Amino acid sequence: MKTLSQLLNEKGHQIFHIHPDASVFEAIQQMADKGIGALLVLDDQHQLVGILSERDYARKVILKGRSSKETPVRDIMTREVICASPRQTVEEAMALMTEKRIRHLPVMDKDHRLLGIVSIGDLVKSIIEEQRFIIEQLEHYIHQGT
Repeated sequence: MKTLSQLLNEKGHQIFHIHPDASVFEAIQQMADKGIGALLVLDDQHQLVGILSERDYARKVILKGRSSKETPVRDIMTREVICASPRQTVEEAMALMTEKRIRHLPVMDKDHRLLGIVSIGDLVKSIIEEQRFIIEQLEHYIHQGT
């Protein structure tokens, strides 16, 4: 099974982020422009201080009648960010995301450096590719025997 480090090497290490003082409107606009469902929230020292997802927006702005242009990201971001190690496998990350009911998982090394972020979609795609490869290998093996 592929590790998150390998997955990030394939998909890229690009990290979309926003400052905690930015408006929620700016965050949602950036997510729409990039076609993503979450932004990491980084402080002035580029340290991870939270994550903001479309789910946070729907539950903490829309449903509460707040203004996205006047609400800062820090007021609605999720502060306790669940992270993974680059050594974890795709399967382990999938289990963690399922258990914690999250869709985005930052990957940090042992020195707490942010390496990238994986989404549930990235993990599903990786698992499907691996299963496809195994099936092809089995089909090849079967055809060799006949």
